[in-house]
Amino acid sequence: MNAITVIHTDKAPAALGPYSQALAWNGLLVLSGQTGLDPASGELVPDFAGQVRRVLDNLGAVLAQAGAGFNDVLAADVFLTDMGRFAEFNAIYAEYFREHKPARTTVAVAALPKGGQVEIRFLARQPGA
Repeated sequence: MNAITVIHTDKAPAALGPYSQALAWNGLLVLSGQTGLDPASGELVPDFAGQVRRVLDNLGAVLAQAGAGFNDVLAADVFLTDMGRFAEFNAIYAEYFREHKPARTTVAVAALPKGGQVEIRFLARQPGA
């Protein structure tokens, strides 16, 4: 049986609770949801567009730590506190996923940790695993 490997990087915010930034198992990466927290300050980026970019940058840092990138993402789950910002979210998301388009679910939620406006989690493949 293949062992589960914990993935952690200081280039993304530390987990806010009893969970890992990501786990690797049998060629798959399961990344925990990231919010718009700046990893250096631990503070939430104040504006929506900044939060979306920070979330994706945080996820990118975790992917990189595992030897993967955005082209390795298989699925994304997106949580928005305001579906009225869906088009704005999509425009920024498309900057990170140009040719490669992972499967995706987007849902509205009542609230996110620390007052965040967006959270995203990924399922990805781990190249070379």
